[in-house]
Amino acid sequence: MNASDFEIADLVAEYGEDPLSGYAPQRSNALSNKLSSILSTSFADAEIRDALRTLDERGIQNSPGTRRHLRLAAQKEVFERNGDVIEDFGRVAEQLRRIGSTIASLKRCCEGMQQHVAATHRDTGPTLEEANTLFSQSQENNTKQQLLDAFKSHFIMSGDDLEALNSTVTPVDDKFFGDLARLKQIHRDCQVLLGSENQQLGLELMDKSSRDLNAAFQKLYRWVQKEFQAVNLENPQINASIRRSLRVLAERPTLFQSCLDFFAESRDRNLSDSFYTALTGTSNNQDEDPITKPIDYHAHEPLRFVSDMLAWTHSATVSEREALEVLFVSEGDEIVKGIRAGIESEPWLQETTELFDGKKSLEQLVNRDLTGVARALRQRVEQVIQTDEDPVLVYKIANLIDFYRATFKRLLGSESTILDTLTTLQQSALRQYRTIMQDRATFVATQKLNVSPDLSPPEFLLEALDQLGELMKSYDSSLAPAESREAEFSSILTDSLDPFLKICKNMASKIAEPALSIFTINCLLAAKSSLTSYDFTAERLAEMDNTIDEHATNLVDYQHAFFLHTSGLHPLLAVLAPLSDSVNDLKAISTLAPFQKQSLADASQILDDFLPSALMDAMENLRLLKATRLVQELTSEAASLFCEDFQFVEGRLTAADVVYANEDQEGEAAAPDSEKRLSLRTLYPRTSGEIRVLLS
Repeated sequence: MNASDFEIADLVAEYGEDPLSGYAPQRSNALSNKLSSILSTSFADAEIRDALRTLDERGIQNSPGTRRHLRLAAQKEVFERNGDVIEDFGRVAEQLRRIGSTIASLKRCCEGMQQHVAATHRDTGPTLEEANTLFSQSQENNTKQQLLDAFKSHFIMSGDDLEALNSTVTPVDDKFFGDLARLKQIHRDCQVLLGSENQQLGLELMDKSSRDLNAAFQKLYRWVQKEFQAVNLENPQINASIRRSLRVLAERPTLFQSCLDFFAESRDRNLSDSFYTALTGTSNNQDEDPITKPIDYHAHEPLRFVSDMLAWTHSATVSEREALEVLFVSEGDEIVKGIRAGIESEPWLQETTELFDGKKSLEQLVNRDLTGVARALRQRVEQVIQTDEDPVLVYKIANLIDFYRATFKRLLGSESTILDTLTTLQQSALRQYRTIMQDRATFVATQKLNVSPDLSPPEFLLEALDQLGELMKSYDSSLAPAESREAEFSSILTDSLDPFLKICKNMASKIAEPALSIFTINCLLAAKSSLTSYDFTAERLAEMDNTIDEHATNLVDYQHAFFLHTSGLHPLLAVLAPLSDSVNDLKAISTLAPFQKQSLADASQILDDFLPSALMDAMENLRLLKATRLVQELTSEAASLFCEDFQFVEGRLTAADVVYANEDQEGEAAAPDSEKRLSLRTLYPRTSGEIRVLLS
């Protein structure tokens, strides 16, 4: 049952009829309004839903009596509940009155206690104030004592620590470096004391710490020098201790540089002694080393002797660099920091001291260590170079030195004593080589030289080419850059080949063609065969090819002249060349001596006799040329020129016959019984096609 059911039922009871039983005109407006209000009520309202839920929970039946007393019952229930609430609030008010009386009693008690406490405080105030003053004084004294103890523990070193830093008896160990680090920290902290109002304490402490630091660094400096005298670079323990010492000593740039100078001198002496031992098998003290094989005794060949010395020097340099690299490269950053700190502490060194570069210092130190070795090496190698007269051997030594020079340049940089020494030795070897080659060329030039009957290259040129082949083989295995190989080797060719080719040219000038050109080409071909295998001789080969082409042109001209004179064509060509293609010149041909009937018939017979063996006879002229293919090419080119000349003669004779034929036709018309003359082509019947076939 819902609210609309209750209201409709009330209406029915009130009006005595069903309000939904139609739309009678007698229904009153009140009923209509009431009904509309009921029907328009929204049951989505929460209050209506709660009222209906309450009716359902109470189980109220929808009856006329219940509906009439529903409002009265609800109001009665509200009144009863309000009465219960009022009774409850009365009991709460009673309890609150009791609590108020209790709080008032507690307040009176607290006020009494406050009065007693105030009186007690007035009595004990002076005593507490005096106690607080004494406590503050005690805390201040304790703080001062703690500050004094902390100051003494930080700024004052014990006698044992100072003895470890200054005494030469105590070792340089971890305790020494720890005490030194503490002393340096004290010295730095003294600068803070200088910022206070009373600077006397800071000045005294800084002066004392400075003296102690100088004494400690002097002890470390002397210890490092002592260690350097007997240093074994292959001992990692010694290296570790020296590395640490150098790292610390770098804070005094002057002492650090002095140590490096002392070390360089010591290593220079040691390496010089080792080099002397490697050469002779005995040290400077005449102590023999049974393990070492002396280079002086076992390297019998000069090249082997120089190679062994350079190999030993390179090995020693690599070992020295690797050993010293641990000192200056692995600890480079620490040393830089130390030197920077030293410069800051010694401002007067800023302009004279460069910032430490580990790699550069390593190269400089290795360079200084090898000064004695470089000096001894230079003396030995120069002695070998000056006493040897074999140009090939001297050049191989120069090439070997150049190889090691490039190796040392990568190892030590471009500025080093050993690199300068090797550069000087290489220049000395090349000068000696040039001197030997010039002496040989001069000696050959002073001899009475004649071209051999077979026009082959002279013996001295072949020997020079053999030596040059060994030089090129040696240079080809060098480390010279590819882009500069040809330019560098050009000077060698100038010294090794050009003087002898010039002598050959002088020899050839004494003979006539074709022997002159054949001899020259044979010499150049022999030189080309030696140079062809190497790419750094391309420019010189091109020059030789140009010279060969010039002499080949001379041989072609000679062969061409041979064809012309032997074939009998030359007299015909000589008289026809000045003539033009005009009718008058063509008519004049038959009047020329070489074109008379008998002369032209003889020329034709000479040509016929010449053609069968023309090529063989021509090639026989060049039989001494050492290049068969070149002989064929030159002869073929000369034959082509001859065929062109023959074609020219043939064309002129044919043109002259045409002119004569026209004249004969005109004369026959005027005098039918006149005698016909023979054509020139009848007397000289060979064609240019036949010539080309026979000479092909």
